[in-house]
Amino acid sequence: MSDEQLSVEQRNKRTLKKLLIWAVAMFGFAFLMVPFYNVICDVTGLNGKTSSTAATQVPENVVADRTVTVEFITQKGDGISGEFSSETRRVKVHPGEITLVHFFASNPTSSDMITQSIPSVTPGEAARYLHKTQCFCFDQQTLLAGERKDMPMIFYLDPEIPSHINQFTLSYTIFDVTERVAGKNNSVAAN
Repeated sequence: MSDEQLSVEQRNKRTLKKLLIWAVAMFGFAFLMVPFYNVICDVTGLNGKTSSTAATQVPENVVADRTVTVEFITQKGDGISGEFSSETRRVKVHPGEITLVHFFASNPTSSDMITQSIPSVTPGEAARYLHKTQCFCFDQQTLLAGERKDMPMIFYLDPEIPSHINQFTLSYTIFDVTERVAGKNNSVAAN
């Protein structure tokens, strides 16, 4: 081989190595973006994501001279044929006040179903001030064949909620995760 051919070959190998390093770096960056995004949303309340764990402390004071309207919207994801609704469509609460609301889900099918409810708050800024001490959204819910289930949620608004947030919407979408959970259990049993 001539020197010219060897240098072209070396340059091609060098370029290929650089491209592979860039590809691995970009994959790693994309892979890390999901947890990074979740942390940013948890810290800032962006994108309306609420906490997925129960609040362990309750506020010491109630702001009695202020009310905030909380609206509830329910939606059914693909595969949900039963009912999913909120007993209360709108509630006025004082920041710091413990509030109980009830949601209902039903399974009219002849098979048991496992569901997961995903919350979202609009405007997203309000999510930082919504604290749930109990919520059906923290865990997957089993709905037996033909069952209608009461799913309570207990929450309070942080007394430090900004004065410009006078109203927000808490939306829940319920999904049938039966097959995904069954697939996970089968792969665990196979190991």
